[in-house]
Amino acid sequence: MKEFTVTKNDNSLRLDKFIARNCPSLPSSLMFKYIRTKRIKVNGKRAEISTRLSAGDVVSAYINDEFFVSKEPKYSFLSAPYTLDIVYEDENILIADKKQGVLVHPDKNQYTNTFIGIIQHYLYKKGEYDPEKENSFRPALANRIDRNTGGIVIAAKNAESLRILCEKIKNREIEKRYLAVVHGTPKIKSDLLEGYLVKNEDKNQVFLSSKPSDNSKSVKTKYTVLQSKNNLSLVEIELITGRTHQIRAHMAAIGHPLLGEGKYSKSNDKKLGFDKQALYSYSVQFNFKTDAGILNYLNNRRFTVKKVWFADQLFGDNYKRICMPDK
Repeated sequence: MKEFTVTKNDNSLRLDKFIARNCPSLPSSLMFKYIRTKRIKVNGKRAEISTRLSAGDVVSAYINDEFFVSKEPKYSFLSAPYTLDIVYEDENILIADKKQGVLVHPDKNQYTNTFIGIIQHYLYKKGEYDPEKENSFRPALANRIDRNTGGIVIAAKNAESLRILCEKIKNREIEKRYLAVVHGTPKIKSDLLEGYLVKNEDKNQVFLSSKPSDNSKSVKTKYTVLQSKNNLSLVEIELITGRTHQIRAHMAAIGHPLLGEGKYSKSNDKKLGFDKQALYSYSVQFNFKTDAGILNYLNNRRFTVKKVWFADQLFGDNYKRICMPDK
């Protein structure tokens, strides 16, 4: 028999999900049987498969030891670096500046050296994350950006913060702004671009149209030209919607593709020393319209990265006075 005490990060988790995570060798059919026959109880009483757990509940599992698999002392995130460029951090969230070329989450080709792995390793080193004491929650990202896009990524340190952040992002109560360098100078200095986007999964590419179609999603991209020089323009971009490759595809569609971008541009920018797209998520602002619970203190606060390397390189630091007046 083994007992588990439910932590606040497992609050509201279903009993069957909780058992599956903590007894990985227990077949589902046996788990359901053991719950029905009271070999798995909550607070000493019979519970249902769909019972929602609360922090402080004690789950007792009267099952054979073979189904309790000891956790390996080595965790995959320990293979990742643990140094971060931190924009802001408190007991609930961490805002960090991801460098271009770093994958945010594992994929089929890369598993360990990812941004979430770096964050988990960092918090592990600080003593704020101990996998041995967590039944299910791991520090997680509330937003993601492409491997070759740099900038702000928000991580949640607990389940409640993650829930709130995901809800606020979905309801567009968190404003994200980007800096980008595009070829040429748009005739309209500031504009709201609208259209419909369809993604081709096989090519990992999106296509824009002025009319809706099957499986299309509406997209809105607002841009403002900040500076122009040598047939290049530095633009600030606000995503009204957040779709795959939206900025890259939308700017290319109006004839001003991103510098260093190869999927939606025919320009050979490697000759200019740009093998990655000049796109950076430089700012985030919390504009809560509804209650944000334990994160209410973030309302109306804005955070920016220290600098955007390609803007510095091509336009000097004048853009900082416009984009980062508090820096």
